[in-house]
Amino acid sequence: MSPESDARRTVTVVDGYVPVIDLSAPSAPAVAQAIGDACTRSGFFAVIGHGVAPALIDRMYAITREFFELPDTRKAAVMSGPGTCGLRSGGSAAKSMGLDTPPDLCDVFTANVLGDHDAAYRSRFGTDTDPWTRANLWPDTPPQFEKTWRDYMEAMQELGHRLMRLFALALGLEETFFDDMVHEHISTIVANFYYRQTSTPAPGQLRRGPHTDWGVLTILHQDDIGGLQVHQDGHGWRNVPFVPGSFVINIGDMMAFWTGGQWVSTLHRVLNPDAGQSNTRLSIPYFYLPNHDAPVRPLTRSGTDHFADTPATTPGRWYREKMAATYS
Repeated sequence: MSPESDARRTVTVVDGYVPVIDLSAPSAPAVAQAIGDACTRSGFFAVIGHGVAPALIDRMYAITREFFELPDTRKAAVMSGPGTCGLRSGGSAAKSMGLDTPPDLCDVFTANVLGDHDAAYRSRFGTDTDPWTRANLWPDTPPQFEKTWRDYMEAMQELGHRLMRLFALALGLEETFFDDMVHEHISTIVANFYYRQTSTPAPGQLRRGPHTDWGVLTILHQDDIGGLQVHQDGHGWRNVPFVPGSFVINIGDMMAFWTGGQWVSTLHRVLNPDAGQSNTRLSIPYFYLPNHDAPVRPLTRSGTDHFADTPATTPGRWYREKMAATYS
């Protein structure tokens, strides 16, 4: 059977724009081809067969929702500001796109993969003002919150590494091409909690305004409330299908840059619920970022040559610039 036929067998078409790809399919080249096709077309796809235990996902959602629904006085100890770990308001995601919009209608809780190490260790990866070097702030309540988050972060790290190897194959590179650039990654996990809307939002105010993600890839698990949309040129906003047990994967601005524009980082947003449907919504994206000092420059298909006139950047520099644009 041809790789093209194998690739088609790994994909379930739900809406024709955001395919569902089975990572457990037997042919890795076929899975990689399906991923490459999706990243070229929309930059979005969903994955099943990912190996993350459903019980861990359920536990992560239950304990995170329990935390957000605590009274504010019980959460005050982990309140923080932009660029830090802990609990804060969601800011305005659209500001990173140069759009002046009201604040997004959500609160967020953030933790870093480096955040549980001591200050001396974290200082190896940037300055003490860099968001990814900040210490994690864990609440005492609910019990097991910290352990659950750590377990989930470990599962997301494993899935992220697996996806990077498939990305390499999709780009015609050696499977291990990215390994040395992600072994000390600076990834971040965020829980977005959208409260019940008891009043009419301001004009232009959404649960999450239109934006692209900054990094290499985002691994998103969302509940069944819906509202996530992706923008397709010539077709406008399209709903991202909810597939039980799946993760939505999208590439970010850095991966689009790294591939020399072969892959696309696409605008997405989270709509407000319809009138009379004011349920809370919880989504938990894991923002996968390579080593803070990894050289990132657009690659040709061979992976050995670069566009000579394009200066290299690093994930650390990239992240700082995006933070400044969003929270200035």
